[in-house]
Amino acid sequence: MARNIPGITGRSRTDLAVLKPFQLPGKPSHEMNMTVWLANLPPWTGLVLMLPLLLWPFTSHAAGSFTIMTAFGILTKWMPFLLKSGFLFNIVISLFSMLFGTIFGIILGLAQISKIAPIRRLSWFVTQLFRNSPWLVILFIVLLALPFEIVIFGYIIYVPDWMKAVFGLSLPVMANISEIVRGAVQSVPTAQWEASESLAFSRQQTLWRIILPQCFKRMIPPWMNWYAILTMATPLCSLLGVEEIITLSRQAMESENNHPELLVPFYSFALGLFFIYCYPIARFTMRLERKYAVKL
Repeated sequence: MARNIPGITGRSRTDLAVLKPFQLPGKPSHEMNMTVWLANLPPWTGLVLMLPLLLWPFTSHAAGSFTIMTAFGILTKWMPFLLKSGFLFNIVISLFSMLFGTIFGIILGLAQISKIAPIRRLSWFVTQLFRNSPWLVILFIVLLALPFEIVIFGYIIYVPDWMKAVFGLSLPVMANISEIVRGAVQSVPTAQWEASESLAFSRQQTLWRIILPQCFKRMIPPWMNWYAILTMATPLCSLLGVEEIITLSRQAMESENNHPELLVPFYSFALGLFFIYCYPIARFTMRLERKYAVKL
């Protein structure tokens, strides 16, 4: 029961317990999210965090005959070889895998929203199969399943290991790109479909002229994020014998008599290369996410 408070006009009180509204000091909660906070960090933040690992190869040495200058000299000698013949090959593998994964992922994603039930169910099964399978297992299956050579009209076409690695890595990328496409299409308000139907647009015209142009900017940030993940996954190809930076690092250390003091310098150098390549992609992805975020 509410009762008037004497001397106070227009106010009332109640015998029931009432929780008064309150607000924590600072910015509203919808602005205090991790993506915005990370995107506002200075560009040099990652380099500062990475600095100890970048300097570690040049300061690590064992109690044997190896010194700091010895480890630095050996790593410096092999740096051009690891960069040109190793890390650049990782980038080539990632680019081809992302290219094929994107092409087939778009097709698979559009098939998931098809009105034909068998096509929709089959595409969903393929997407879930490769999306929830370990990448390393997929690579081993591809290595064992694909032939080393193909004979066409009497001509022998050799299939190198790096092509198998590209095919194996493109499968999980295809599945994840498929989910990106499906999610982007379904995120467009249904009013867009209804408005196009009122204008006598066919489903194909609506999809290609109205829906997909709106989805493009929404798909760019997750697409770039998956490219960075794919690039960092390319060292898995070393288990298949592909001569990328990790395989060549092992070969370089073997040529230097397999000194254990070289493990940290060589692998830290590879780690630094991947960080320098992928960190700007991650920073740019966060800026795009903030730019294309839906304003509610």
